[in-house]
Amino acid sequence: MSRLAQAFAGARAQNRAAFIAYLCAGDPDFDSSLAACRAVIAGGTDILEIGVPFSDPLADGPTNQLAAQRALESGMTAAKVLELVRRIRQESQVPIVFYTYYNLVFANGVEAYIQAARAAGVDGLLTLDLPPEEAGEVRAAAQRHGLETVFIVAPTTPDARLAKIAAAATGFIYYVSREGVTGVREQLAVGIGAAVARIRRFTPLPVAVGFGISSRAQVAEVAAQADGVVVGSALVNVIRDNLNQRARIGPELQARTADLAAGTAR
Repeated sequence: MSRLAQAFAGARAQNRAAFIAYLCAGDPDFDSSLAACRAVIAGGTDILEIGVPFSDPLADGPTNQLAAQRALESGMTAAKVLELVRRIRQESQVPIVFYTYYNLVFANGVEAYIQAARAAGVDGLLTLDLPPEEAGEVRAAAQRHGLETVFIVAPTTPDARLAKIAAAATGFIYYVSREGVTGVREQLAVGIGAAVARIRRFTPLPVAVGFGISSRAQVAEVAAQADGVVVGSALVNVIRDNLNQRARIGPELQARTADLAAGTAR
């Protein structure tokens, strides 16, 4: 059983949803980013979603755009992102999923990129702007190297397309609960339970829900309906709020993660 499958199975055995934390690699610098990853793991993260910084993150709102900008300005590179993963792997077996864009995969060579990611310790690949119809090369390379593929379902995804997405995914399905970009929202999108139920008609894979989830109460509401809950901007904001006191990033993130992850219990 893969690390991703173990994480979802372990959460299910404890009658809760898996907590998935998103952080941008290298935000605000390599050492602080490593401390942040350690903190969210210590706080109870089941799966770590690492954003690969990109200069044109079209699916991200201002919070994650600025995180990527901070990372790039600090000198983060593709090689340093892999080094970050290797450093995490020295002390943790938490599943790691890359949240990236196809340009970054293609520019480094699909086969070489996926082989290097897997060798570093990455478990899954979520390529935001790569539709399953165009993902043949990525899927084949991922299968060869044991990297799982994650694809997105949107509220507007029709059944015919949902079937194609389900057939292409191997790790889990990421349901984007609202149209638009990432970011903290005061209220959850409507219809999450019905959407998750519809996705489950097409696949036995776990369904994780993200975009706009930022409080323990919201985590609890989603956890009652899905297999996993993704929180990103609410955690990235902790980094933003402590840029002038970077030693505080780790402790603050661990506490915030623990509070949010507590909401996954059913």
